[in-house]
Amino acid sequence: MAASELYTKFARVWIPDPEEVWKSAELLKDYKPGDKVLLLHLEEGRDLEYRLDPKTKELPHLRNPDILVGENDLTALSYLHEPAVLHNLRVRFIDSKLIYTYCGIVLVAINPYEQLPIYGEDIINAYSGQNMGDMDPHIFAVAEEAYKQMARDERNQSIIVSGESGAGKTVSAKYAMRYFATVSGSASEANVEEKVLASNPIMESIGNAKTTRNDNSSRFGKYIEIGFDKRYRIIGANMRTYLLEKSRVVFQAEEERNYHIFYQLCASAKLPEFKTLRLGDANNFHYTKQGGSPVIEGVDDAKEMAHTRQACTLLGISESYQMGIFRILAGILHLGNVGFTSRDSDSCTIPPKHEPLSIFCDLMGVDYEEMSHWLCHRKLATATETYIKPISKLQATNARDALAKHIYAKLFNWIVDHVNQALHSAVKQHSFIGVLDIYGFETFEINSFEQFCINYANEKLQQQFNMHVFKLEQEEYMKEQIPWTLIDFYDNQPCINLIESKLGILDLLDEECKMPKGTDDTWAQKLYNTHLNKCALFEKPRLSNKAFIIQHFADKVEYQCEGFLEKNKDTVFEEQIKVLKSSKFKMLPELFQDDEKAISPTSATSSGRTPLSRTPVKPTKGRPGQMAKEHKKTVGHQFRNSLHLLMETLNATTPHYVRCIKPNDFKFPFTFDEKRAVQQLRACGVLETIRISAAGFPSRWTYQEFFSRYRVLMKQKDVLGDRKQTCKNVLEKLILDKDKYQFGKTKIFFRAGQVAYLEKLRADKLRAACIRIQKTIRGWLLRKKYLRMQRAAITVQRYVRGYQARCYAKFLRRTKAATIIQKYWRMYVVRRRYKIRRAATIVLQSHLRGYLARNRYHKILREHKAVIIQKWVRGWLARTHYKRSLQALIYLQCCFRRMMAKRELKKLKIEARSVERYKKLHIGMENKIMQLQRKVDEQNKDYKCLMEKLTNLEGAYNSETEKLRSDLERLQLSEEEAKVATGRVLSLQEEIAKLRKDLEQTQSEKKSIEERADRYKQETEQLVSNLKEENSLLKQEKEVLNHRIVEQAKEMTETMEKKLVEETKQLELDLNDERLRYQNLLNEFSRLEERYDDLKEEMTLMVNVPKPGHKRTDSTHSSNESEYTFSSELAEMEDIPSRTEEPSEKKVPLDMSLFLKLQKRVTELEQEKQVMQDELDRREEQVLRSKAKEEERPQLRGAELEYESLKRQELESENKKLKNELNELRKALSEKSAPEVTAPGAPAYRVLMEQLTSVSEELDVRKEEVLILRSQLVSQKEAIQPKNTMTDATILLEDVQKMKDKGEIAQAYIGLKETNRLLESQLQSQKRSHENEAEALRGEIQSLKEENNRQQQLLAQNLQLPPEARIEASLQHEITRLTNENLYFEELYADDPKKYQSYRISLYKRMIDLMEQLEKQDKTVRKLKKQLKVFAKKIGELEVGQMENISPGQIIDEPIRPVNIPRKEKDFQGMLEYKKEDEQKLVKNLILELKPRGVAVNLIPGLPAYILFMCVRHADYLNDDQKVRSLLTSTINSIKKVLKKRGDDFETVSFWLSNTCRFLHCLKQYSGEEGFMKHNTSRQNEHCLTNFDLAEYRQVLSDLAIQIYQQLVRVLENILQPMIVSGMLEHETIQGVSGVKPTGLRKRTSSIADEGTYTLDSILRQLNSFHSVMCQHGMDPELIKQVAKQMFYIVGAVTLNNLLLRKDMCSWSKGMQIRYNVSQLEEWLRDKNLMNSGAKETLEPLIQAAQLLQVKKKTDDDAEAICSMCNALTTAQIVKVLNLYTPVNEFEERVSVSFIRTIQVRLRDRKDSPQLLMDAKHIFPVTFPFNPSSLALETIQIPASLGLGFISRV
Repeated sequence: MAASELYTKFARVWIPDPEEVWKSAELLKDYKPGDKVLLLHLEEGRDLEYRLDPKTKELPHLRNPDILVGENDLTALSYLHEPAVLHNLRVRFIDSKLIYTYCGIVLVAINPYEQLPIYGEDIINAYSGQNMGDMDPHIFAVAEEAYKQMARDERNQSIIVSGESGAGKTVSAKYAMRYFATVSGSASEANVEEKVLASNPIMESIGNAKTTRNDNSSRFGKYIEIGFDKRYRIIGANMRTYLLEKSRVVFQAEEERNYHIFYQLCASAKLPEFKTLRLGDANNFHYTKQGGSPVIEGVDDAKEMAHTRQACTLLGISESYQMGIFRILAGILHLGNVGFTSRDSDSCTIPPKHEPLSIFCDLMGVDYEEMSHWLCHRKLATATETYIKPISKLQATNARDALAKHIYAKLFNWIVDHVNQALHSAVKQHSFIGVLDIYGFETFEINSFEQFCINYANEKLQQQFNMHVFKLEQEEYMKEQIPWTLIDFYDNQPCINLIESKLGILDLLDEECKMPKGTDDTWAQKLYNTHLNKCALFEKPRLSNKAFIIQHFADKVEYQCEGFLEKNKDTVFEEQIKVLKSSKFKMLPELFQDDEKAISPTSATSSGRTPLSRTPVKPTKGRPGQMAKEHKKTVGHQFRNSLHLLMETLNATTPHYVRCIKPNDFKFPFTFDEKRAVQQLRACGVLETIRISAAGFPSRWTYQEFFSRYRVLMKQKDVLGDRKQTCKNVLEKLILDKDKYQFGKTKIFFRAGQVAYLEKLRADKLRAACIRIQKTIRGWLLRKKYLRMQRAAITVQRYVRGYQARCYAKFLRRTKAATIIQKYWRMYVVRRRYKIRRAATIVLQSHLRGYLARNRYHKILREHKAVIIQKWVRGWLARTHYKRSLQALIYLQCCFRRMMAKRELKKLKIEARSVERYKKLHIGMENKIMQLQRKVDEQNKDYKCLMEKLTNLEGAYNSETEKLRSDLERLQLSEEEAKVATGRVLSLQEEIAKLRKDLEQTQSEKKSIEERADRYKQETEQLVSNLKEENSLLKQEKEVLNHRIVEQAKEMTETMEKKLVEETKQLELDLNDERLRYQNLLNEFSRLEERYDDLKEEMTLMVNVPKPGHKRTDSTHSSNESEYTFSSELAEMEDIPSRTEEPSEKKVPLDMSLFLKLQKRVTELEQEKQVMQDELDRREEQVLRSKAKEEERPQLRGAELEYESLKRQELESENKKLKNELNELRKALSEKSAPEVTAPGAPAYRVLMEQLTSVSEELDVRKEEVLILRSQLVSQKEAIQPKNTMTDATILLEDVQKMKDKGEIAQAYIGLKETNRLLESQLQSQKRSHENEAEALRGEIQSLKEENNRQQQLLAQNLQLPPEARIEASLQHEITRLTNENLYFEELYADDPKKYQSYRISLYKRMIDLMEQLEKQDKTVRKLKKQLKVFAKKIGELEVGQMENISPGQIIDEPIRPVNIPRKEKDFQGMLEYKKEDEQKLVKNLILELKPRGVAVNLIPGLPAYILFMCVRHADYLNDDQKVRSLLTSTINSIKKVLKKRGDDFETVSFWLSNTCRFLHCLKQYSGEEGFMKHNTSRQNEHCLTNFDLAEYRQVLSDLAIQIYQQLVRVLENILQPMIVSGMLEHETIQGVSGVKPTGLRKRTSSIADEGTYTLDSILRQLNSFHSVMCQHGMDPELIKQVAKQMFYIVGAVTLNNLLLRKDMCSWSKGMQIRYNVSQLEEWLRDKNLMNSGAKETLEPLIQAAQLLQVKKKTDDDAEAICSMCNALTTAQIVKVLNLYTPVNEFEERVSVSFIRTIQVRLRDRKDSPQLLMDAKHIFPVTFPFNPSSLALETIQIPASLGLGFISRV
């Protein structure tokens, strides 16, 4: 389609702008051909009429779609032009903080003026091995590409770094060299990068200076060649320098400085060693004060001087040479202060004893008079004579400056030569990578000779760059078989010819320098005459005759001719040089010698390479007058030759380009100045690259990528099986102009703008589809909304109608209720009125009837009272008469009764004297009293009843009286009321009137009171409400305070818990770190060990001639045997014949191990004796405490005490002897500490052996003595008991005979009866105690039976031991058992002394029985020994010839065989027996030649480990320490050898990791330690090791397992690494979700799954393979979990690292792909039951990164959600992902810069690592939890396939 068709409404364009260079605008209407004005709308909000150029009618540049903005490669842009490039760079630099961008084959690097964390070793590892297009742009990507092409194409490479001063050229070159040093694997060996970096302070101090644009500007160019060997490891380096700016030594512009070294010297002038230089402040010297800016802000020149001196020392420049350099530099400063006095116009002189010159001569070691003379004179030589001519003051000053410049240049070259010698390597160089750090195109207000040379060099480099770009384009077209035509690009060959051709500028300059009277003006005129109007590139300024203009490729530059001749000549008087050569200072003449004669401070050999500085390109042979000719060679000629040689070098290499851009002149971080950037882009050739690309087919797509991207533009019928044909058919329909595209073999090529057109079609199609989708969805949503509203309306109507109905029903109910209320109210009113009237009538009736009744009552009452009065009067009279008669009768009776009583009294007095009478009377009185008492009680009861009745009658009477009295009063009142009633009626009427008045008054008062009451009530309510409010506030405050207190308590609790958790985590982290450090040390140790083995093998191969008589050890014994194993004395003795020629010191470790073993044995014996001594002391104390309770049997106790004391004395004496012997042994060892101490035959060795022999003999003697004592004690016990009984009976008979007196016998009988009772009670208590003891003894008997069975088994095992070890083993076992049993029963019977006493008696009996058994066994053993000696003597006499074939072990074992316990045929002990000479065969068949994929597949998991352990068990059973050590040593070394040989095979490493762990678990399980034995069965506990403690070997095996695990992880990583990025990131698991964007020249790996690419299924299949192999090998489940965790960490780390370095992967759709892939990995974990392994947690950073790509990123709430969600990501990672986020479609939005800043502000307090990438090489510390096996050793069968027929089961 035509380009004008794209200029439609809303299309965006770029228009020129004087401030921003280019400004974006939007078309307000469509452009039609012929329009002269475009209506535009600027982004700032105003409209503009843009007029087109009437001549060219060029339309403004179109703007790329937003989806293409920010691309990694500028060639991926659809519209390739200057504003698009500038905008893309600005967006990446400012918004995304990305400083690198590709522009075809060029890497554009913008100086950020800020330290960025993108150059660490993790970034280097991430870029290592990656294709250049697969990662984001980086200097490391360019370096990797160069390194890869060097190794792949066997061609030297070059990296050309160019740019303005301050653009970052040196830093880029430094990082490139660091990358080479790291990836080549020689950073820790050659240290070339370290030396090159150490040369930087030197080169910067002597070659860098402050300019107006840069505080550390390089004033020379350099080309560093980094050499590599055949294995592509760095071996050396070489530096070439170009065009040092010598004029800066003598002149500096305003605000500039001289070279740094001068100011460093001045700043260090006060140092003691610098006092002889007689320096001072920089302002005191002419050469350092001209710029007026001697100090750089933030730079300490004194410290920089210290760094320079350290660098010199590191590079091998001695202290004397350093002081020589500083003397020369100080001399230059003093030389600048030399002044001249004019005599006349043609001559001058130096004042006598001129101080600056005197100091100069002293420092340089030259004669003052000679130097003073030749500074003011010069020698002119003619054909016949030589003249000495004085020179003017100006000429003398120029000559002085020329001399200073020449000295400095020679010193600079001398330092460069010695730096090269320090970087030189003697190894032959195979290839190299050159790094060119050279100045970029320069243009200033005043441009001189230096700028001319710099721009000339850039013209040459630009030509080479253009040819290279054109060549690449041509190769691409030819590769794809596309017809191509010559691309019209700028060829700067005419400009180069103008400079360097015959009669060119340089040629004319050299010619003018040869003229005697040549000047800058005459040279300018020659230039005008030769090139003006003849060369289009050469112009003359209008207003100047001393300048010229050259049209360079970047811009027009005006050069001032003044100074060109002088700088080109670089004239130095030979007489001055001769004076310097005659110097007494040895170093000074060296500067002026030829390069091959220079003396090096570091080495005597030169680098062999001619430095390309201002020295000749080709060294010439020395001839007379050669030096004079060399001095006459001009600077321009030298520079041209050096440049030609550099171009030859670059043309012979594959170039890589890095263009450094300076974003602003103020060094502000991440600030972009468009004007400066465009100026540099034009100068560095980036825009030319863009123009060349745009001239052809800049956009390139593979057919698959095109189909994936533009599938939406195709109909279903257009899609064919052939993707290529489908794309062709679609393109022919979409783009009618066939010239706009070309079909290649694998790619489609598009002209500029066509991809944008296709993107527009795609966006329109997607927009239409979106509109349709939106239309449908919105209709569906509105329909749903309508139906929802309809349902809601119906619901509302239903409820409203129901409400209305309820209201109507309520109204009806209220009406009915009102009617009922009215009815009842009316009824109430009528009834009330009736009741009032009725009540009034009744009151009147009652009053009237009452009045009549009262009258009648009063009459009756008067009559009644009269009758009563009469009755009471008559009764009183009768009672009075009765009382007088009664008193008279009573008086008479009393007198008579008194008389009768007196008579009776006399009789009673007479009878009183009689007793019987008294008794009878007493009896009668008692009865009477009882009767009277009863009567009194009855009378009291009657009295109470009568009183109650009387009280009741009185109450009734009183109530009746009161009633009658009240009736009377009422009647009287009614009578009075009736009288008053008539008068009251009148008074009532008066009172009614008064009451009415009072009522009215009361009502008014009531109202006022009510008002006051209301006010009071309101006030009270207000007060109450206020109080309530205050109360509520107080309650709230209380609640708040309580809440705060609770929260504070909760916070404190949580804080403490958090602290506890954090401390726990920290401790766990510390533990893991410690484990990691330990395992890293093991890894490093194994690596060094392997390297040692390799070096040893290489040395062996180099020597390759064995010494005569030398015999190599077996291959299974590696050199690191001594690190892990100890050898026994027997092994040493066996190896002596085969190692007679080995040094004697190799035997020392073996003897030392023997010594350690024996010393350990002595220590154990001493400890055993001490334990026995402590046991005896404890038992003796117990005996003393129970002495009082054992008085019944004193003789037995005495025997026991005697036995205990004898035993104690015996053990004490034995202990003393052992102590004395041990002291002697220590004394003997301390006297000699040399290695010979432990050698056989040494004094210490002999003493040790004698001590051991004596100890064993002493033990035998003590055993026999113990047996004898025990037998004597038994006999004494038997004799004591009958003797005691007989003695008791005799004493009793004698006592009985003595008792002849009967009284005594009776008393004795009584006492005996009491004693019998007491004894009977004691007997019963004793009987009960004896029954308890019998019950306990029965239980003990049962346990003894079980113990007896176990002892029989142990006895059977002991019988198979050698005779020397049987008794000792049985004794040790029995003592151990008794000690444990004693401790157990002591704790059990601690509270019951009687039980403990009974237990001690039984224990004593058992000890005596055991003594008898041991005595019998000892006798049997001695008897068998005698028989054995007899049999051996007979056999020796009869079969002398057969003795040589019989081993000592067989001779010892034969007599014991008849004593073995017979066992069944299949009753195995779980041991394997082999011969010593079969050990190597065992190791070879079981380890070295065992293949996991072959024989081992059908084996029991861990079978080799079981077999090895069963062999170790048998060696332990035989108590053969040498066999144990030898077998374990061979096993460990053989496993190492197998892993070294087949360490890249996962199955092999997994197999031996599993078996090593199983072997380790077996050593723990059967070690006999209680912590491990509790998991065993009783049968397994019988298989525990009995003689040796293999804890040290367990540690060795644990270390070996750690090394195997680390090797397994490395194998896993190597297998998974190529799959991860392709499977997790690039492959589209969910097809069609993510689109493919244009990628430009640097094509990325396709995301479509081809045959050779990896997918997620590939990763899962590989994980399944790993898991199945580990399970098949029987690896521990916990170890499988740790391997799974490590695998998932590698997957997550590699995926996240690549995501952080790939801008094209940071999109919403890619986040969905990653989350789906992670879910598949989690599903795999669930299937394998590995969810609790911690593997899922290692993927958390990757999951959060994927979520970060998908979440909303706009508001502050989104920022808060992101900060809380991404807790596993660091701040740098979060910001990096947000910066890299790139929309794939136009419907996605970019992340704004403000949002990223918000995230940074919120995360600034987070303390996390500043590291950007995860450490993919990190290995978690591994642990091996104890996993006992349930497999019984005796059931293991050995397959015949293993070839182990020489071993037998025991």
